[in-house]
Parts: sequence; structure tokens; C-alpha cells
Amino acid sequence: MADLRTLGSPSDPRRRTAPVAPVDEASNVVPLFADGALPDISDLRLSEDDRRELVGWTIACAERLLPLFQAERPDDDRPHQALAAAEAFLRGELDIDGVREKAFACHEAARQAKDPSAVAAARVCGQAVAVAHLAGHSRQVPRHTARAFPGDRSRRDEELAWQRMNIPARFDAYVYEGD
Repeated sequence: MADLRTLGSPSDPRRRTAPVAPVDEASNVVPLFADGALPDISDLRLSEDDRRELVGWTIACAERLLPLFQAERPDDDRPHQALAAAEAFLRGELDIDGVREKAFACHEAARQAKDPSAVAAARVCGQAVAVAHLAGHSRQVPRHTARAFPGDRSRRDEELAWQRMNIPARFDAYVYEGD
């Protein structure tokens, strides 16, 4: 079995990373990633720009899991509507109240699902859209993803590695080390 602690981690050679600015050994300045400053791990809110960047990643994660929900509940489009709301937020077409409404509806869909994979997939979709409101919801994406494959460790590990390799590099510690 793959070691989940290193799969897709910054030490994984397959990981896409942003270039880091050169370090001045005489300085105590933290280098910035090319795509912005490192977010404060203790800040669950973050700036709207940071949340937008995280929403893009969470949508990509959720879209990969959505078929697990649709396999059980093909006529329930609440998770799909939640992802559409997240995309509308990215385009500036939906405010936080609209986003939250879709997130709550998506979590209701998760409560109505029976299959653990479907439940987890709906939860990931709900967390994806909720990041628009509160960045800390991004930390739930890997946790619910791990629950989406209860009988298939290989598939679980593959999905978690994909998420870790595709997260914007400056958010890696925020999502994976923040509580």
C-alpha cells in the first residue's frame, strides 16, 4: 500500500509545484510562491481571492467524485447545482448567500443518500461550494474523499494523490496541515 503521508506531498517527484523565489540566507523573510503569499493556516476565512483560488481546486476535486453520487441518485441534481453555484461565484455572478443555500442543499442530498461512496461524493461537492464562504471547508475535501472508496484502497490513494498533486502549491500546508 502506498504511504499516504508522502503520496502527492511536496516531496513527491510527480507533484506540480510553483517555483519558489530565491532565499537570501541573511534574511528572515519568508519567500513567496510565484502565485502569491502563503496563507495563514489558522485563518479559516482567508481573502476572497484566496477563496476563489481554492474553489477552483475544490470544484475539480468534486467533479471527479460526482459520478459516485450520480450512480445512486441519478435524478438528484443538487450536487451538480452546488458545483454550478461555485462556478457562478468564481465568475462573480453569485453572492455568498446563494452559495451557502446550494451548499446546504448538497449536504441534504448527502443525508438522503445510502451508499457511503455517494454520501462522500455529495459531501465533497457541498464542501467545494462552501469554500466560497469559508476557506476552511477546503480541509474537508480530502477527508470526505477518503471515505468515498471504502473497499478500494488503491482507488482512494490514487484520488487523494491526484488532489494533492493538483492543489495550488501555496495552499498545500493550509489544507493538509491545518485543522
